Amino acid sequence: MFKNILNHQTKNINSAAFILAGASFISILLGLFRDRLLARNFGLGDELDIYYAAFRIPDFISMVLMLGAIGAAIIPIFSEYLVKNREEAFKYLSNLLNLFLIFLILICGILFIFAPNLVSWIVPGFLAEKKELTILLTRIMFLSPIFLGISNMISGILRVFKRFLITSLAPIMYNFGIISGILFFVPRIGLPGLAWGVVLGGFLHLLIQLPILIKVGFKPKKILNISEPGFLKTLKLTIPRSIGLAATQINLIVVTAIASTLAAGSIGAFNLAESLSRPLLTLVGISFSTAAFPALSLAFSKKNKEKFTKIFFSTFYKILFFILPLSFLLFLFRDLLVKIIFRVGKFGLVDVQLTATCLGMFCLGIFAQGLVLLIAKAFYAVKDTKTPAAVSVIGMIINIIFCFSFIKLLSFPNPFQQFLVNILNLSALKNIEIIGLPLALSLSAIFQFFILFPLFWRKIYGRH
Repeated sequence: MFKNILNHQTKNINSAAFILAGASFISILLGLFRDRLLARNFGLGDELDIYYAAFRIPDFISMVLMLGAIGAAIIPIFSEYLVKNREEAFKYLSNLLNLFLIFLILICGILFIFAPNLVSWIVPGFLAEKKELTILLTRIMFLSPIFLGISNMISGILRVFKRFLITSLAPIMYNFGIISGILFFVPRIGLPGLAWGVVLGGFLHLLIQLPILIKVGFKPKKILNISEPGFLKTLKLTIPRSIGLAATQINLIVVTAIASTLAAGSIGAFNLAESLSRPLLTLVGISFSTAAFPALSLAFSKKNKEKFTKIFFSTFYKILFFILPLSFLLFLFRDLLVKIIFRVGKFGLVDVQLTATCLGMFCLGIFAQGLVLLIAKAFYAVKDTKTPAAVSVIGMIINIIFCFSFIKLLSFPNPFQQFLVNILNLSALKNIEIIGLPLALSLSAIFQFFILFPLFWRKIYGRH
C-alpha cells in the first residue's frame, strides 16, 4: 500500500495543484516549527548567525546550478526526447545525471578546500572562533548540494511522469532532516549537529524519490558524453536562468556579509523574518505565476495575443487582490506573529521586536516580488530568459547600493533614522541597522518591478 501511495500518478492539473498546495502548506508548517526550535534553543546570537552564514555558499550552489537547469531546460528537453523515444530519453537523463554528479562533487570539493577564504569574504565581521565554526559548518553542508542537486533533477523528471505526490513529499523530508538535527544531533555534538541535520535532509530528499525513478523505468548507464546534443542544449538554456538566480543569491550573500559586521544576532533576525514573509510569497506569488505559466506558453505558441493578455492580467490582478491585503495584515500583526511563533526559550522580547521590525520591512516589497515572478514567467512563455536575467542583475546592483546606504544612515542620529524609530516604535532598541537590509531588498524589488513591467509591455504590445 505504501509503495502504491508513493507511486501515485496524478490524473489532471487540478489534482496536481491540490497536491502541491497541500504539500507546500505542510512544508510551511514544518518550516515554522523548525524556526521555532532554532529560536528556542539559540535565541538571536552567535549560534544562529553561524548557522545561517554557513548556509550561504551551499545554498548558492543548489539554487543557481541545479534549480536553474531544471526550471529552464531539463523538463522540456527530457519531454522532447520522451515523445520520440523512451529509451533515448532515459539515456539522456543518465548522461545528464552522471555529468552533473561529477561536476557537483568537483565543485563542492574545491569549495571545501577554499572554505576558509570564502567564509572570510562572506562574513568579514566574524571574529576568529565564530569564523572557525562557520567554516566547519560550511564544509559539512557541502554534502547537501550533491544530494539536493541530483534529487531536484529527479523531481523534475518525475513530474513529467505525473508523480507529483512523491515530489511534493521530498521537501517535507528535507525539513524533517533539519528538525532531526536540532532535536537529536545538537544535544550530542553541539552546533555542527545543525549542519549534519541539513545533510540528512538532503539525503532524505533524494532517498524518497529514487525508488519511484526506478519504478518509471530508469536504469543507470555508464555514459559520460559532454558533446551529446541534449546535454549541450541543457547548458545553453540553463545559463540565462542561472544568472537571474545568481543575482538573487548574491543579494543574500551581500546581506550576510554586511550583517556580520553588525551586532550579534543580526543575521538570525534577518533570516527568521525572511522565513515568516516567504509563505505569503509562496502561496500567492509562486502559486499563481506557476499555474499561469503553461497557459501563457500555449497561448503564445498559438499566436493568440488576446488570450495571452487575458491570462496575464487576470493572474496579475489576482496576485494583487490577495497579496496586498495579506501583506498589510502581516505588517500590522508582525509583533504578535513573531511573539507567538518565536517567543520561547532563549528568544527574548528584544529579539521579538527586532525580528518583527525586519518582517515589517519585508512586507513592503512582497507584492512587487509576487508580480516580478509572474512577469518573469510571461517572458519565459515567449522564450525570452535574457531580459528577466538582466533585470535581476540591475535589481542586485540597486539592492547593494540601498544596503550600504541604509546601514550608514541608521548608524547615527539623523532625520531618516528618527523617522523609522518613531513610525515603527523602536526607541527600546539600541542597534537598528539590520532593518536597513530587508528595507533595501523590498525597495529593490519594487524598482525591479517598475523596470521589468514596461519592458514586458514593450515586448508584447510595442510591435504591430
